[in-house]
Amino acid sequence: MAKNLVIVESPAKAKTLEKFLGKDFQVESSFGHIADLPSKEIGVDLEGDFTPKYKVSSDKKAVVAKLKDLAKKSEWVWLASDEDREGEAIAWHLFEQLNLKEEKTKRIVFHEITKNAILKAIDNPRTIDYNLVNAQQARRVLDRLVGYELSPVLWKKIKGGLSAGRVQSVAVRLIVEREREIENFKSEASFKVTAEFKQISSGSKIKASLPQNFKTEKEAKIFLNSCAEAIFHVDAVSKTPTKKTPAAPFTTSTLQQEAARKLSFSVSKTMMVAQRLYEAGHITYMRTDSVNLSKEAKAACQDEIERSFGLNYTQPRDYKTKAKGAQEAHEAIRPTDMAISNLMIDRDQSRLYELIWKRTIASQMSDAKLERTNLKIKNNKNEKLFTAVGEVIIFDGFLRVYIEGTDNEEVGDETLLPALKVGEELKNNYIIATERYSRPPYRYTEASLVKQLEELGIGRPSTYAPTISTIQNRDYVVKGSVDGTERNYKQLTLKKGAIKEVELTEKVGSDKGKLVPTDIGKIVNDFLVENFERILDYGFTAKVEEDFDEIAEGKEDWTKMMKNFYADFHKNVEDVAENAERAKGERLLGVDPESGKNIYSRLGRFGAMVQIGEATDEEKPKFASLLASQTLDTITFEEALDLFKLPKDLGTYKGEEVVVAVGRFGPFIRFGKKFISLPKDENPAAVDIARAKELIEERERADAPIAEYKGLPVQKGVGRFGPFIKWNNMFINVNKKYDFDNLSADDVNQLIEDKLKKDKEKLIHHWKEEDIRVEKARWGRHHIIQGKTKIEIPKTIDAESLTLQEVMDILEKNKKPKTARKRTSTKK
Repeated sequence: MAKNLVIVESPAKAKTLEKFLGKDFQVESSFGHIADLPSKEIGVDLEGDFTPKYKVSSDKKAVVAKLKDLAKKSEWVWLASDEDREGEAIAWHLFEQLNLKEEKTKRIVFHEITKNAILKAIDNPRTIDYNLVNAQQARRVLDRLVGYELSPVLWKKIKGGLSAGRVQSVAVRLIVEREREIENFKSEASFKVTAEFKQISSGSKIKASLPQNFKTEKEAKIFLNSCAEAIFHVDAVSKTPTKKTPAAPFTTSTLQQEAARKLSFSVSKTMMVAQRLYEAGHITYMRTDSVNLSKEAKAACQDEIERSFGLNYTQPRDYKTKAKGAQEAHEAIRPTDMAISNLMIDRDQSRLYELIWKRTIASQMSDAKLERTNLKIKNNKNEKLFTAVGEVIIFDGFLRVYIEGTDNEEVGDETLLPALKVGEELKNNYIIATERYSRPPYRYTEASLVKQLEELGIGRPSTYAPTISTIQNRDYVVKGSVDGTERNYKQLTLKKGAIKEVELTEKVGSDKGKLVPTDIGKIVNDFLVENFERILDYGFTAKVEEDFDEIAEGKEDWTKMMKNFYADFHKNVEDVAENAERAKGERLLGVDPESGKNIYSRLGRFGAMVQIGEATDEEKPKFASLLASQTLDTITFEEALDLFKLPKDLGTYKGEEVVVAVGRFGPFIRFGKKFISLPKDENPAAVDIARAKELIEERERADAPIAEYKGLPVQKGVGRFGPFIKWNNMFINVNKKYDFDNLSADDVNQLIEDKLKKDKEKLIHHWKEEDIRVEKARWGRHHIIQGKTKIEIPKTIDAESLTLQEVMDILEKNKKPKTARKRTSTKK
């Protein structure tokens, strides 16, 4: 038995630590928090001092029992969870739940999982920092109070199953308000004028533009006509030396933003991949709002820069952390070994590591030196001046390694300009006046939302990923695909003294991968803003974060903060629950021409819908669900009338009834017992029998077998996870190395055999008599499968050595009790 028990929060971290500690140390994982507030009650003493009622969850009882037993047998227990507030709380829970003694317990923290950092931490242990623990408790309790008290109000006043949260609701508010800005934006047209000139001596082309647009087509035409016989010359050339400075090393939020821009990672994916890099010892701790680098790290950067690029590329720098409450003792996110520029590991980890390495190295490199040229071009027929801006890199400096991304979607006009002299005549190749419309604000991406939350002081680095995931999981926001609309615009071209006018078409308002609020998201937001203005206030939410920072520094009592908050908040909740009206998101669209009753768009029990009539009418109202592309705010009266035409009987085909309708997954055609989804942009009300036949025949061709394997047919199709083949009720993904449109018999055989081999390798146990199997799954998980029942095996259980009886015990324990249905008698 080892003398020292080291407890960390993850198995991966434990595995890395084991490499650096000798045989006197045993490293075990707590698998995250071992205790938390109970899930089925508020779990906070509201009548007293808001003491949390922590509980060890059932899936952690075995872990706690094991750690408790090991702790009793060890001389020393080292609590080595992460150095942030969450990690401090994990250490405290371990201390409490394992009944540890202060004289036998040591708390250690480290910013990176390297041998030097671990040994240094062992040499410099400390006690649990209860200020950090209290700051975590304050956040956990306050968020529990907000969620547990607001959510039932939403169930009562809107619909069941909804939830609210202190940070998530503010994030939704930002997205809803941005969407409203876009919806209410009135676009104004103007004409942007660009031109191409040619230097007569060299033939070099120069692109330039007028600094101001013309407001009307008439003004643009007058200008172009005046330029028909004009002679152009260089009016002014000015050259200005300038420089660019590298960005600071990564904090959590800037890493999330840059990984979204450059790697197309979601915020949650960035944090998951960074966690793996940290636990494997490749990077420093990834939850930080500090931009500091240690002296050792800066020295390592200088060595690497000198070796790879030369002495003139080095420029040691210190950066100042701007975030409120940032802990200056922490470091920015950086590689633990600057000599390693890339890793031969998992592709996502490798790409994120390379991004972190480049950003860190660039932060300690020389400024880029540039020369900016401003050119003005004049003519002899009017007073308008064309301008062009060119930029030449004199010394690339940090740009040799790294260029920071941006959320700005506008493309700049900077170009490379030839050497020009004042008074030099230029030939005009063409001048174009293009009708352009002012653009509404951009929808948020995950990256730009993180940036906005950080600027407002809302949340902290560790909260952004779960917040953005939560608002999407709750269906308040979707990472949507907005199709946009067609718009005509004019373009006037002056070339060789003549003006040519054309009308072109562009698509506007289309967005992919942006955060778009759903109908339910808008209704919940409007209700909360109207009735809980303080909770949804940006300034208040930021102030709460400052209070948490004060608690972490020991400057404020967390229970006092809770009491001050809860008194007014609870009173507000009771008042709204009692007196506020139900929120339906209702909008009057018009009057039904057949019945003379009002038609509304509103939120119903099963989602967004349109309704004919009133709930108080003698005759029940008629309802129809909205299509996926429609929203309560934008659906028109005519579109609503079309929805009431469904389901529509189209006739028969091949002796089977054909019906077009709308279901929970969108519009479809029912052909006998088959259901065929309509294309995304197709209006179901406009589908006739001829179109239905096309879709049915297309589906039949797709369903036709493409091959046989062991006497059974093989079909192919495309699903939500990409192309696949289906054999013997087994779905097999077809990867990119195969030509999906031209699969050969050998390809089909190989795909099926690979799948069967893989499934066989996954199988750990199989008891045929009981039809039970135990399989390996992704990320090291294991599952018990019996028919349609699938149960994840806790990590604390050794899945490899399970017996049939143990498996059956787990199945029995996880069996859901059947709820007796109430039978309604039809007898009087």
